[in-house]
Amino acid sequence: MSSTSSISLAPSAVPAAAAPRSRRAVRTWLFVMAALVVAMVAVGGTTRLTGSGLSITEWKPVTGAIPPLSGTAWAEEFAKYQATPQYKLINQGMSLSEFQFIYAWEWGHRLLGRLLGLAFFLPLLVFWWRGQLDRRLSLSLLGLGLLGGLQGTVGWIMVASGLQPGMTAVAPIKLTLHLTLASAIYAGLVWLASGLDRRRDEAVPARISGTALAMMALVLVQVALGGLVAGSKAGLTYNTWPLMDGSLVPAGLFAGTPWIENFVDNVALVQFNHRLTAYALLALAIVHAADARRTVPGTGAARRATALAGLVVAQATLGIVTLLLAVPFWAGLAHQVAAMVVLGMATAHARLCRAPAPAVLRTV
Repeated sequence: MSSTSSISLAPSAVPAAAAPRSRRAVRTWLFVMAALVVAMVAVGGTTRLTGSGLSITEWKPVTGAIPPLSGTAWAEEFAKYQATPQYKLINQGMSLSEFQFIYAWEWGHRLLGRLLGLAFFLPLLVFWWRGQLDRRLSLSLLGLGLLGGLQGTVGWIMVASGLQPGMTAVAPIKLTLHLTLASAIYAGLVWLASGLDRRRDEAVPARISGTALAMMALVLVQVALGGLVAGSKAGLTYNTWPLMDGSLVPAGLFAGTPWIENFVDNVALVQFNHRLTAYALLALAIVHAADARRTVPGTGAARRATALAGLVVAQATLGIVTLLLAVPFWAGLAHQVAAMVVLGMATAHARLCRAPAPAVLRTV
């Protein structure tokens, strides 16, 4: 194999054909990884909405990849689940076939996580071995890989919280951490992939690029607040809009003590915060789109800002429908997946608004 060496990041120092092909391959891989994370979030949402997340009571990163293959093995797994508070308090009398249904969703979620890890690290090693990654990109990808490993640990900590005495579901704050970490990894993949795009904006005013970055951050905050809503089942209460319990600001937002716990445990405040952030995000998206269309008309930045505003409007509408219908399965899942679409668009937009000429990858 020929030796590799780092070359200048200046475009003129790169062989004309090799660098674009290298960049295109890595960019495609990163976008595929981002799509797999969205699939992971979708399967995780289905697992939560079907009440399947506590069906597997042990964490076996390697041997757990093999599901029960015999009647005896299924009986053993079912017996472990029957010892959990969720079974005793909610699913008492569940049949084996019903257990196999929820087990399949949780097993599929964990298996997809394992496959996602392989799909990340194996190509990463190949690209690194072939010298197709510069130092900054290599370190960024390694950081995302470490976050992915942490995500698996957080996932088990989340499940373990739901297996404690008296618990029938996972702790809301741990569900939120699990979802937020997945969203951050997804945003990181989209950010890196978008930074390798050969297309880039001409000079974008600092105000536009700064607002685009603020949009991305606010979407991530809203995803986290949505995790709290899902974990505390706050969407099953106050199923009216725009009022909550007949008022724009419902009573009892800080009824619990200590006051800080209201942000996690008080369903009124949890839902109220999610609504307020949605309004702020919607207003910011519309103002940002109008500003971009006026300041840099006809540019990629203006088109992306307009598309992002449209996505935020659609997501807000879907959120209202989901609330009014008291979170039916299809609406809850669609709302969660659509949040990933909005986050992906916001991240790509923010990256391209501030992107200098894309860093050139090392070539063999």
